Amino acid sequence: MDSTSLGLPPSSIALQAAEFYTDLNMRRSFQSVILPFKPDVLLFLGDHFDGGPYMSAEEWHESLSRFKHIFSMNEHITTPNIPIYYLSGNHDIGYSAFHKIHPEVISRYEKEFGSRNYQFSAGKVDFVVVDAQTLDGAKQNKERTSSWEFIKTLSSGNESNPKVLLTHIPLYRPDNTPCGQYRSSSVINQRVSRAAMDQGITYQNYLSKETSDLLLSLLKPVLVLSGHDHDQCTVVHPTPFGQVMEHTLGTISWQQGNLYPSFMLLSAGPKLSPNSTDIEHEVLTNLCFLPKQTHIYIWYICQFVVTILLLIFWPTNGLRSLPYVNAFGSFMRSVAAELFSRTKEKVDEEDGDYEMVWDAEGSMHLVKKAVAKPPSTNSDPRTTGRGNVVARPTATARKHQLEPDSSVLVEMSSAVTSEDGGKLSRPTNLRIRKVLQRLFRVIQSVVVIAALNAPLYMMLLFKDWIDR
Repeated sequence: MDSTSLGLPPSSIALQAAEFYTDLNMRRSFQSVILPFKPDVLLFLGDHFDGGPYMSAEEWHESLSRFKHIFSMNEHITTPNIPIYYLSGNHDIGYSAFHKIHPEVISRYEKEFGSRNYQFSAGKVDFVVVDAQTLDGAKQNKERTSSWEFIKTLSSGNESNPKVLLTHIPLYRPDNTPCGQYRSSSVINQRVSRAAMDQGITYQNYLSKETSDLLLSLLKPVLVLSGHDHDQCTVVHPTPFGQVMEHTLGTISWQQGNLYPSFMLLSAGPKLSPNSTDIEHEVLTNLCFLPKQTHIYIWYICQFVVTILLLIFWPTNGLRSLPYVNAFGSFMRSVAAELFSRTKEKVDEEDGDYEMVWDAEGSMHLVKKAVAKPPSTNSDPRTTGRGNVVARPTATARKHQLEPDSSVLVEMSSAVTSEDGGKLSRPTNLRIRKVLQRLFRVIQSVVVIAALNAPLYMMLLFKDWIDR
């Protein structure tokens, strides 16, 4: 991702934040998922940059530095032990029409990443890398001529090793060709744009049918790997020498139009036996998906919203202030009181006083002594009595007890209404005070949560970002 990705100024904070989190996600994926497989070879199928052909020299070298940092090329993890091979993409050097106007983009790319057309071997399998951006260019274009000369040189050899063709732009396929179960976006059909006066290609989704058929007939690959589409696509090309499968790989970045970033594991080895012709066992592939970073951020946002809502609406006195909690607490207390009272009666019965009694035959018996109950007292405050005399309050006394003091009535009334009958602001002030207290409590809790989590988050963030 760069300044051409979102149309933001290069110095904007939004662009810098997007670049940082995109780079961090790819760096984590590379170090935590890809490197633990201990690969023997690393292949990059093009589009290392987003606006590579259109960036200034300073911007391009800054993006190059980020690219090397993302994939640990400045560290002692990959460079000494794992060979890395690159494939040029249209976002790196542009198409053939652009090369004629800006040939410096090719020299700039080759200076850092090497030749655009070459061959290497791994596991007794030959991998052929071609610059697909030049194959459909103008016939008089020297870049197109050099690419086809390289391909014809390989076809004239008699190598016994199977070939794997690596091309950034996928081979031709009819419109609406199914791409298999792993594709998440709609199928993209062929679209070709040409410059005026046959000056070359300015854009294309797939190679032309003639170019694709010629590539397959000259190289006779057992497998084709491509990119460019940013999403998965698996198709089978019929050829005179058999069917050839092509895997178009999706992007490893979660910010390039694909919510499901991925990479592919490829195993290349010798045949099962000297007389074996089963090419399926020579090159094996396995598509691997990375964590869905967009969904992770959505989950973080949901957790943050739930946290804020809990802080806002959580009862001031805790769960005990909720009605159903009080009812449950009362029920549990009543059950406990009932059990405790039964236990106490049983204990009192067992701990009573007993008297030894002998009958006429001389046998002893234990007889519980009778306990005299204290006289009950009347709890009615309105009556007191002794014997048959009862004292009751008079009507005047009851009137004095029921009628409140007039001063109290005046004070209660003044708390609600004023002299002209309008409402005073005391209840409103109380409500505002409660809202402010709740708001202060929420802010205080958020500050505490941030103080605990922010340092830990920053430690984990830069632990994955800094060079090892």
